[in-house]
Amino acid sequence: MAEKLLKKGNEAIALAAIRYGADGYFGYPITPQSEVMETLMEEMPWETTGMVVLQAESETSSINMLYGGACCGKKVMTSSSSPGISLMCEGMSYMAGAELPCLVVNVIRGGPGLGTIQPAQGDYFQSVKGGGHGDYKIIVLAPASVQEMYDFVGLGFELAFKYRNPVLILSDGAIGQMMEKVELREPVRRLTDQEIAEKYGHWATVGKPASRHGNIISSLSLAASEMEAINLRLQEKFQKMRENEVRFEKMMCDDAEYMLVAFGSSARICEGTLEIAREKGIRLGLLRPITLFPFPEQAIREMLPQLKGIMSVELNSGQMVEDVRLAVNGTVPVEFYGRMGGSIFSPEEVFGALTKKFNL
Repeated sequence: MAEKLLKKGNEAIALAAIRYGADGYFGYPITPQSEVMETLMEEMPWETTGMVVLQAESETSSINMLYGGACCGKKVMTSSSSPGISLMCEGMSYMAGAELPCLVVNVIRGGPGLGTIQPAQGDYFQSVKGGGHGDYKIIVLAPASVQEMYDFVGLGFELAFKYRNPVLILSDGAIGQMMEKVELREPVRRLTDQEIAEKYGHWATVGKPASRHGNIISSLSLAASEMEAINLRLQEKFQKMRENEVRFEKMMCDDAEYMLVAFGSSARICEGTLEIAREKGIRLGLLRPITLFPFPEQAIREMLPQLKGIMSVELNSGQMVEDVRLAVNGTVPVEFYGRMGGSIFSPEEVFGALTKKFNL
C-alpha cells in the first residue's frame, strides 16, 4: 500500500526528489521555499541513495552546479523563490542553449524587488517568455496542490530528459506552505554511471571511449550561420513541446456560458467561485492550465463557440491574460481580475468581479 503523509508542498518537493531518483540538489535558502533544502538535510539521502545535497554560496552558483551535473547526464535540480530565480535565468538560458536537462522549482513570492514572502503569481512572464536572454523556451508546470508538487518532480525530470531542456515547476508561497495529504509514489532507482553512459553517452560527458569522438557541450557559436542553425533546431524542439505536452484541466465547462482561466492557487480559489455562480444560475466554467508553456490555447479556442465571455484570474497585474487574449483573438470579450504583492482574493471577490465586468 502506498504511503500517505501530511506534508507541506515544499516538503513534498524534497521527498519527491529523493524518490524520483535525483542525483543532486544544489540550492540556496530563501523564503517561502526554504523547507525544500531543510527537508533534504533532515532526510540525509546521501546516506541511503547517494544523492548529493549541497547549499551553494548563491543562486548563481547553484544553477551553474546544475549545468555541470547535467553535462554528465545526471538528474539535477534546484529550488528558489522569485529573486533567486532571477539570478538563475542566465544559467537557464545557457542550459537551454546547450540542450541540457534540469529541474528548477520557483515558489513565487510577492514582488517586484525583495517584496514580501506572501504568495503571488507575478513571475508568469519571466517563466513562460524566457527570463534569460535569447530565443529559448522552458516547459513550465503549474501545480495546484501538494500532491501535484510531488508528482510534477517526476514529470519534470521525464520531460527535461525527453527534450534535453530545463523544466520549471512554478508554484507559490500558498501551495509551498500549505499542508495536505500526499501519496508517496514507488521509488525510482537511480541510474548507475554505467547506465547513464549507455543511455546518454551520445551527448553527455561521461568519458570518451576510443570508438567515438568526444562530446563537447557548449552554448557558444561565434559564426552567425551556425548560431542560426542551432536556433532553428531549437525552435523545432519547442514546437514539438507545443504539439505533444499541453496539459490542462476543465471544470464545469460542458454547458458554460462564461469561463474563468486560472492556474495554481488562483485556480483553487476559483473552484469556490464556480459553486457561487452555479447557485445563482450563472453557467460558469473553469479552465486550469497545468502547462503554462506550452499554453493550452487550442483548448480555449474549442470553448469559444459556446462562450459569452472569459475572465483571467491571477495574483498579479495581468500577465497570463495576454496569452488568453492571443488564443481568443477577439472572438469573445476577455477580462482580467487580480491582486498583487501577496494579497489573495476570495471566491466571493472573483464572483463580484465577474458580475461587474460582464454586467451579470
